[in-house]
Amino acid sequence: MSDKTMTVEEAVSRLESGMTLGIGGWGSRRKPMALIRALLRSDVRDLTVVSYGGPDVGMLAAAGRIRRLVTAFVTLDSIPLEPHYRAARERGAFELTEVDEAMFMWGLRAAAHRMPFLPVRAGLGSDVMRVNPGLRTVTSPYDDGETFVAMPALRLDAALVHVNRADRLGNGQYLGPDPYFDDLFCEAADAAYVSCERVVETAELTKEAAPQSLLLKRHTVTGVVEAPNGAHFTSCAPDYGRDEAFQKRYATTAWPQFAARYLAGDERAYQSAVGEEK
Repeated sequence: MSDKTMTVEEAVSRLESGMTLGIGGWGSRRKPMALIRALLRSDVRDLTVVSYGGPDVGMLAAAGRIRRLVTAFVTLDSIPLEPHYRAARERGAFELTEVDEAMFMWGLRAAAHRMPFLPVRAGLGSDVMRVNPGLRTVTSPYDDGETFVAMPALRLDAALVHVNRADRLGNGQYLGPDPYFDDLFCEAADAAYVSCERVVETAELTKEAAPQSLLLKRHTVTGVVEAPNGAHFTSCAPDYGRDEAFQKRYATTAWPQFAARYLAGDERAYQSAVGEEK
């Protein structure tokens, strides 16, 4: 067992153009935004992004880093449709594969179990089959003879997720109300980089919460980044809620101006700029 801690820059330096990149969290909740900001400061592009999308997708789309997006939705939660994503989609900036939320989860689960696909009822009787003509169905070999969607595995070259706490070995803990499938992102990926609010000793993890809160297992994690406020401006309950004022500023500011103001420097410069405006 080894110390897996690294900086955001070191984590992003492991990523390459053309990768399939999974991003954990959900909408505008517990997104690995410090890692996303570092990714935007790099020259990595031409990505296939797999995400229950929020501002992670919006920023990468606005910056022209996405070649193909696989998602069930892209939202800011309190703002229903992510505006920078919408603008990029309307100008045809990338390919889109849109599936049902459960189909998306089953694709991650198939990849986590190294299966080529898994059968799922979600999607049957909807337009998801029409807009994704590559999808196939399978028939149960048993007496029921039921038909299912054969959801293909969402294999990832790398995954980025954010949790409340982690140790140096790669065990990750969430303290909020929902795991958001971050464990599946890590298990579906060849390499997983986890940012956290605070790196603690292993014994400290179970002092704050029950063992069931240990969402990420060290054997699925490649690197650990301590990034206080690293999910900003999305929520990271119970450490902090969504910064609604900043999110509104993001949603209503033209991308070139937003990027110039908040992404020109390193993560410390970003946090400093945010702090000055409060």
